[in-house]
Amino acid sequence: MMATDPYDYDARQGIRPISWMDFHGLCKGLVQAVASWQPEIILAVSRAGYYPGTLMAHILRIEVYPVRLSRRVRDVVAYRQPQWSIRPPEAIKGKRVLVVDEISSTGETLQMVKAEAEKTGAGEVRTAVLYAHTKGAETPDYIGVISDGLILNPWDREILVDGQFRMHPEYVGALREQGLESDKAMLLQIDIFQPVKKRID
Repeated sequence: MMATDPYDYDARQGIRPISWMDFHGLCKGLVQAVASWQPEIILAVSRAGYYPGTLMAHILRIEVYPVRLSRRVRDVVAYRQPQWSIRPPEAIKGKRVLVVDEISSTGETLQMVKAEAEKTGAGEVRTAVLYAHTKGAETPDYIGVISDGLILNPWDREILVDGQFRMHPEYVGALREQGLESDKAMLLQIDIFQPVKKRID
């Protein structure tokens, strides 16, 4: 394992905050785009691909299975190339399989999952992402948005530190690459629902 940072945040141009409403709208657009092909199974790429993959599977009423390959260990980039930990299941044999991920930065992850799905025996494999940078736009069959901006996702924008929600440090660093500072306005403006029951330790 060799620590490295393969993400070219210094090449990002501006920021593009994505709300949960935006996310849902992007998924609905992708569902409409793939519907005529009639995918039978979705392979959602861990971790961020689980969000669109699961929602799209619910809307299409088809099965979803996780695959996991990542450069990260405990949310920190640790490998130069994605490492496999969960491969496609035998259930995809002979099926029309849609691989769904959050983003195509270079297309490498999508290409690896597609190749592995074909090796496992999928009948046909297509790929879909919420976003693509221009460098990775050639790989996916379906793309919600093409942008070279810094995309601020709703699911990983905030982390909990000492009981307080704060901007993810990776986003903070990426913003600084553009000479920007994070502020509270960039956090999700969502009311917190208190649990109706919680264990008191």
